[in-house]
Parts: sequence; structure tokens; C-alpha cells
Amino acid sequence: MDLYTRHWSACKDQITEALSDAFGIDCAKLFNDIQCNLSMNPVEPRFLKERCYDTFYLNSERGAIGRGIHEIIHFVWFYVWNRLFKDSYDEYERPSLKWILSEMIVESVMKDERLRSINPYFPREQGGCIYPCFFDMTVDGRLILDTMDAMYRSQRITEFMRNSYAYC
Repeated sequence: MDLYTRHWSACKDQITEALSDAFGIDCAKLFNDIQCNLSMNPVEPRFLKERCYDTFYLNSERGAIGRGIHEIIHFVWFYVWNRLFKDSYDEYERPSLKWILSEMIVESVMKDERLRSINPYFPREQGGCIYPCFFDMTVDGRLILDTMDAMYRSQRITEFMRNSYAYC
């Protein structure tokens, strides 16, 4: 556990700065109470209300950071989303369009050099940081992830949230 904690401490500021920039909020004190549980579950779920996520005990410290960034992106995404739309957190914990969208956008956020440089699962050729079912998904003959990424790169986060949800 100490190895994971030391590695997280070394990366925390870099992750915080990247996510603050990506979401247009100061994440420095916002998510200090999120807990990572070392688990025998290789699925590594997250629990927004409980403010925790699991990481698989056989993951390396770098792998735990990569998976952790993925889950923390969800925490920040839904924090901003909820402030924008004022809907229920219950909708975010189960497969729904909002949940699926949050899974799809992780790759665009993760493209930030500060995040991808410390994530051994990025890019797709390294295993990817999103569900593989999204890789070949198309709308109107264009890869949906390419469309989402172009939207993400050209819009403020709240505008992107509105437009990407409407697109889906």
C-alpha cells in the first residue's frame, strides 16, 4: 500500500492541474476525500456517493494511477455535470446514456500530456483507457470517438457536455 501511496503523492499535483484545466474548476481541495480501496475485484468500480473507487491488488503502482485517473475523471465530470444539469446522482451509477457518455469522454480528457504521460494504458495501442466497444463505433460513417474528441477540443466543458449529450 505504501508503494501506491508514494506513487500517488508524486503524481497528485500533475493530475490535479490537468483536471482543473480540463473541467474549468479548481480541483485542488474538491476531491481530497476520495478514497481508493485495494481490492480483489479486477473490474475496479467507482462509487460516486461514497466517494471511493477500487483498484485491483495486482495492478502496478503505474497501473493503479492510470485506472485511478480514469475513475477520478468520472468524479469530476459528474460534479460539473450535476452543477450544470442539477439532476440525480442515481442516474450516474448505472448504465444510462449519461453513464455511457462519461465513459466515452475519458479518452479525450486523458489526451492531456500531463495525464497520458503517467498512464500506462494510454493510448489505445497500450490497452486503452476506455471500453473497447467504443473504438469502432460510428455515427454517419465517422468514428464516434473522433467526433467527441473534436467537440471536446473546440468547446468549453459545459458547452461540450450539452452538445455531446445531444449528439448521443
